[in-house]
Amino acid sequence: MHKSKGMNKKILALAVCIMAIPTLAAAQSVYKWTDENGVTHFGDRQPTGKQSESVSIRSGKSSGSGASGSMSPQQRVQQMEEEEAENTQNQQLSAAEEARQKQRAANCQTARNNLSLIGSGSRIKVEDNGEERFLTPEEIAEKRAQFEEIAEISCNAENEQ
Repeated sequence: MHKSKGMNKKILALAVCIMAIPTLAAAQSVYKWTDENGVTHFGDRQPTGKQSESVSIRSGKSSGSGASGSMSPQQRVQQMEEEEAENTQNQQLSAAEEARQKQRAANCQTARNNLSLIGSGSRIKVEDNGEERFLTPEEIAEKRAQFEEIAEISCNAENEQ
C-alpha cells in the first residue's frame, strides 16, 4: 500500500505540471512603445533605449471565428499594430471631418450675414482696383444669388450632421 501512495503523489505532481505547461507557454510578453514620430509599435521583445509597457494578450479561444486563438505571438503583434494604425487613421479622419464641419458652419454664418446685409436695402460699397464704388442693382442680384447658393450648400450640410 505504501508504494501506491508514493506513486499517486508522483502522478498527481506530473498531472499538475502537464496542466501548467500550456498556461506558461501562453503567457508570453508583448511590449508596446511609441517612437519619436508618434508611431505606436508592438513587439515580443522589449526595445532597448525606449520606454515601453507590457501589453496583456488574452489567450484561449475567441468568441469569434477562432482564428486569433491559433495565431503566433508575432501574428498577434502584427494584428495589434494593424488595429492601432486603423484607430489612428479613424481619429485623423474624425479630426478632418470636424474641421470640415466647422468650416461649413463658418461659411453658413457668413453667407447668412451677407444675405441679411443685401436684404436690408442699403447701398453696398466695394473696393474695385483701389477705388471705392457702389454695387449696381444687377451686381447686388448676382451677389444675392451667390450667397443664397453658399448658404444652401453650407447650411444644409450643417443641418444634416
